[in-house]
Amino acid sequence: MTARDPFSRLAPAVQEFILRSGWPSLRAVQSAAIGAILDTDDNLLLATGTASGKTEAAFMPVVTSLLNKPARSVGALYISPLKALINDQFERIGSLLSETNIPITKWHGDAPQSRKRQLAERPRGILQITPESLEGLLDRDGSSDREGGCARMFSDLRFVIIDEVHAFMSGSRGIQTLCLLERIARIIGYAPRRIGLSATLGDTIPAERWLNMGTNRRCVTPRAPDAPKRVRLAMFEYDNVEPGADEDTPIYGRGVGIRSSQFYEDLYRFTLGRKAIIFARSRAGVEETTLNLRRIAQSRGTPDIYRAHHGSVSASVRESAEREMKTCEGGLVVAATVTLELGIDIGELDMVVQLDAPSSVSAFVQRLGRCGRKGQRAELMFFLTGTLDYIAFGEAGSRGGNGICGFDWSLLRSIATVQLYTTEKWIEPPDLPQAPYPLLYHQTMALLLGLGACEPSRLARAALTLAPFAGITREAYRTLLRRLIDVNHIAVTEEGLLILGASAERIVSTYRFCAVFETRDEYDVRYRDQSIGSISGAPPPGSRIVLAGKVWECARVLENSKTVFVEAASGSGEAAWRNPARVPVHDRVAAAMREVLASDTVYPYLDEAAADRLTAMRLDARRTGMLRSEPIRLTGKYYILCPWAGLRRLSTWALALEAEGVTAVIAPDGFDPVYLVLEYSGGYEGLLEIVRRVRNNPVDLDALPLNETHVIPAKYSEFIPLELLHDQYKRDALCTQLG
Repeated sequence: MTARDPFSRLAPAVQEFILRSGWPSLRAVQSAAIGAILDTDDNLLLATGTASGKTEAAFMPVVTSLLNKPARSVGALYISPLKALINDQFERIGSLLSETNIPITKWHGDAPQSRKRQLAERPRGILQITPESLEGLLDRDGSSDREGGCARMFSDLRFVIIDEVHAFMSGSRGIQTLCLLERIARIIGYAPRRIGLSATLGDTIPAERWLNMGTNRRCVTPRAPDAPKRVRLAMFEYDNVEPGADEDTPIYGRGVGIRSSQFYEDLYRFTLGRKAIIFARSRAGVEETTLNLRRIAQSRGTPDIYRAHHGSVSASVRESAEREMKTCEGGLVVAATVTLELGIDIGELDMVVQLDAPSSVSAFVQRLGRCGRKGQRAELMFFLTGTLDYIAFGEAGSRGGNGICGFDWSLLRSIATVQLYTTEKWIEPPDLPQAPYPLLYHQTMALLLGLGACEPSRLARAALTLAPFAGITREAYRTLLRRLIDVNHIAVTEEGLLILGASAERIVSTYRFCAVFETRDEYDVRYRDQSIGSISGAPPPGSRIVLAGKVWECARVLENSKTVFVEAASGSGEAAWRNPARVPVHDRVAAAMREVLASDTVYPYLDEAAADRLTAMRLDARRTGMLRSEPIRLTGKYYILCPWAGLRRLSTWALALEAEGVTAVIAPDGFDPVYLVLEYSGGYEGLLEIVRRVRNNPVDLDALPLNETHVIPAKYSEFIPLELLHDQYKRDALCTQLG
């Protein structure tokens, strides 16, 4: 080995970990990370595939650095979007640290209080935390006093490691995380280096910019090609069952997308004896799938290997499923939402099943990365419900033909998703919010909590200099402050200083303030002394619910403690959650859906039913003129317009047409949005002229007819003046060009 060999540069304890683990050599990303961390002062983005060794790539040189020069406080801060991921990485990183004197502490709601107290009394080592727990820590102990709690804890902080960067970048938790890191930097007087980890990034430049915000550093991204992966991909299309039909099958779902018995029979057959994850788009879908597979297994006399995993299943039930997945040698099938999409270690899988279209190309890539045992071909199966959107087209000669056409948007979206990634390696870029006023409210309250009484100019300076709020003007902030004073969230002292108002004190004093996503009062569902999960409302005694893949009968409800006691039951039950919200379609995905319809490409991964459905849709799209992106008459004064655009452009289209006197509704209801239904009494030629004018000219956002419904739903929006919510909507939900 040469002196510059990456392995030789690691601390002896880290080298011992590598040898103990039996690694034949370091991976390319690990060698690159060692040089970047030990030789530069840059931020670092590690963007390689699942199971590529990113965690060790970050921590091996970080631990080496901390061993070479011990920190006088917490030396590295690890931020994760999930408590479960923290628990998983606690053991993984702990193994790396076993031959060192560097402690690791996990800090979240389920972590032991004794370990938190030890760290507060003697801050050192590596701290694992969620954004919500870090918010609570800063709000409670984050004064500007250099001797304060956070100043002591982070006084010599060297590294901030952000896991699953892609999960943060476009959302409110990402803004919160950036604000928290800047607040820490202000307390300790400098910005520690940041290291981002992600398996799901296309263009890395936006992620580098996000990681750099507020640091005045540059970011490096080592180029380490992912190992080639063989994948067996298949899509199976099934017909729906009308409500009330197929009464003898184990189906209890209602509404759009009722699945046939054959759907579950085939799903059972494909996964029997396999180690697999079945990804559903909703908690209700997870419960429906788990219950039906369990019933089929019982009728066939095969083992119950089916588990449910989502955010409303209790932590103990989820963790039990994770342990089983990690340790089992035989078959185990877990139905899950996004809770198993991120990097929790569950061992190697035989296959992954996707029910209907994934919510994004990014989600598809995450799930693709989950499947496959070493040396074996990975299997990813799409099971598509076959739910059709029936459109009754009107008079021939008006860009349409007579007849009813059925479009399976889920099939189109699934094919477009697969093609975009497999042929172009395209993944949705992050959509960074430009005017996040609800987050500005949240951070304003948090800053006041730490600053105490302060001048308005000082508060404005503290808030608006946080990097995520760079696009918000001082005048807009004054508008926000005036509203908060009016509703007593901010009070003004006789000296003209600003303090928390009585109404805000009731908000910031609860644990829910730490979360920038909506939290609801939920009922804890308990069977004997075990928590099974939670539901949003209390069912009446005697009713049956489905939770954790089983049917339960409600025995009694304790309103004071919001607890529902249940007994095991048989038969059918109701899922306790509403149908999921429609998932936005990105412009590029919508365009790819059109390309699929317009082409004659044969996709070898489609089964006969899916291929036949695609052929029928292609014929209908060409016959009706749907591919032309111009109005098509439905009947009378009603038309359809399919501009093959994502939700942002569809929303802009709808408002721009409304401004021209055309009523426009985003459709279809119950599906992901892909087109507009128009109402116009001025005749086809007049409508066509309006559509072309709107498409070919820049959109004046200030002239659009916005009302109270045109806001981006978010926690704390109720405290924001409508004019600011409309500013946010125009900047973050609309666009200025439609052509």
